Amino acid sequence: MPIRIQSDLPAREQLENENIFVMDETRAIHQDIRPLKVCILNLMPLKEDTELQLLRSFSNTPLQIDLTFLMVKSHIPQNTSVNHLNRFYTSFDEIKDQKFDGMIITGAPVEQMPFEEVDYWDEVCKIMDWTDTNVTSTMYLCWGAQAGLYHYYGIDKVALPEKLFGIYRHRVLHRRTPLVRGFDDEFFAPHSRHTTNRTEDIEACSELTVLAKSDEAGVLLVKSNDDKRIFVMGHPEYDRYTLDKEYKRDIGKGLDIHLPVNYYPDNDPEKKPLLLWRAHANALYSNWLNYYVYQVTPYDLDK
Repeated sequence: MPIRIQSDLPAREQLENENIFVMDETRAIHQDIRPLKVCILNLMPLKEDTELQLLRSFSNTPLQIDLTFLMVKSHIPQNTSVNHLNRFYTSFDEIKDQKFDGMIITGAPVEQMPFEEVDYWDEVCKIMDWTDTNVTSTMYLCWGAQAGLYHYYGIDKVALPEKLFGIYRHRVLHRRTPLVRGFDDEFFAPHSRHTTNRTEDIEACSELTVLAKSDEAGVLLVKSNDDKRIFVMGHPEYDRYTLDKEYKRDIGKGLDIHLPVNYYPDNDPEKKPLLLWRAHANALYSNWLNYYVYQVTPYDLDK
């Protein structure tokens, strides 16, 4: 898929090195098609890493995508340069009158805090409400998924006795649902979190359908019955070394962290981590973009 991004976005060089087709604005405007407009509210601390991971995940459909990176004004990121934010990110006030085909709301490192104590909670709620009228379909990732379930359905998160950390096996439910089209009966996906949503709370909500879950990690994929909201409780966009970096960072800080499960060969953190989830992650994002965005979004977004 041709990903339309700014020519000087740092992720561009890495994507081209991986033989992923990207195009700049000049080439894109000479193609006689309307690209999908997708907005990414990036709440992750290492924003450039998340940009690269999501762009890589978008690279397996023939659709052209015009990306907008969004940040909250009510929080100052500590791990991304001001220059990067000023060049590549916009605020909600600048896009609130626009319409988008799709949107992604990422995770955030605030999951152990009550939602109302997060300094940008009110702003995120405002953006979520805005998506109801201005976005065809929205995908919520990890903390973003917990936030969406709480905001729309009153389903709160609960603390886990220890961090859920590693690569977990999930089984597919409702196989005829387009979001899981092409999935095997079982597949792997990464998780890294201290909280969860109870499976029984989600399954009790008549407005939601659970599409994949795990005996160890709980629910992974959920959708609203109108298909406008997709909730992903893990991090399928993670690359091979994301959990490795997180594990070694926490060990370096002296934190009590167990090895990520199903990740290192022979549970040896000096060995190259196993990549077990990439194919299904690509299928997930491709299915969302195709069946929940492209196939249903109007050609004229103003209509």
